[in-house]
Amino acid sequence: MSIQPMIEMNGVTKAFGPKKVLRGIDLKVDKGQSLVIIGGSGTGKSVMLKCILGLLSPDAGSIKVDGTEVTKLSARDRKKILSKFGMLFQGAALFDSLPVWKNVAFGLIQGKGMNKAEAREIAIEKLRRVGLTPDVGDLSPAELSGGMQKRVGLARAIASEPEVIFFDEPTTGLDPIMSDVINDLIVECVQDLGATTLSITHDMASARKIADRVAMIYEGKIIWEGGKQEVDHSGNDYVDQFIHGSAHGPIQMQLLKP
Repeated sequence: MSIQPMIEMNGVTKAFGPKKVLRGIDLKVDKGQSLVIIGGSGTGKSVMLKCILGLLSPDAGSIKVDGTEVTKLSARDRKKILSKFGMLFQGAALFDSLPVWKNVAFGLIQGKGMNKAEAREIAIEKLRRVGLTPDVGDLSPAELSGGMQKRVGLARAIASEPEVIFFDEPTTGLDPIMSDVINDLIVECVQDLGATTLSITHDMASARKIADRVAMIYEGKIIWEGGKQEVDHSGNDYVDQFIHGSAHGPIQMQLLKP
C-alpha cells in the first residue's frame, strides 16, 4: 500500500496572458519530508507555491494536500486547508504597524480566534525557540536587524505548530554566518514539529542543509529530482551549471536567445 503524499501536483499549468510560467508541474512531497526547489529567477518557483496555497488558480492540473483536491475548494474549505500551513516569507514580510509578539501571534488571533493573553504567551515561547528574548516581543520590526526579522518570521511560521511549512528564500539578504544560523533553526524547528516542508531557494548552502530531497525547476517544469547527496553528481547539465553558478552551460544559451 502506497503512503499518501502530503502535497501532490500533477500536470499543473499556469499562464499569464501569452507567458507560460508553469508548463506541467509533477511533484510529490511525502509527509515529514523536506523538499527544496532550486532554480533561477522567473522559473516558476513562487507561482508554484502560490498555486498550492490557493493565492493563484492553476489553468489545469491537480493539486492535492493530504489527499484533498484543493484547486476547486470553497472559501470555507480552503481556509480549513490553509490552517495546516505555516510560511516564512522572503524578507520576513512582517507587519510594521504591529509589535513583534503580535506579528508572531497574528495567525493565532486572526485565524484561530485565540484570546490575546494566550496568544502572547505562545508568541513569547516561539520567540525563545528561535533564540530571541521575551523583551524583543515588545519591539517594532523596524528596530530589528535582518537576521532578527528572519527569526521572528520563523517564529510566526511555527506558532500554530503547522503540518506543512513553506520557506520562500529563507536566507536572502543575510550574511553567510546568519544564513547558517537560520538554516540550523529551520532544521531544529521542523524536526521538533515533524512537519512537511517545501522550500524555494537560490542558496545551495541552504538547500544542502535543510533538504532531504532537492528538485530543480526550469522553464516551468521539474527537470531533475533526487536526494540532496545526489545533487553533485546529478548527470544533469542544467543542475550542474546552477549549483556551480557557472556562466557557461545550457541555461546561459537560453538566456542569449533573442
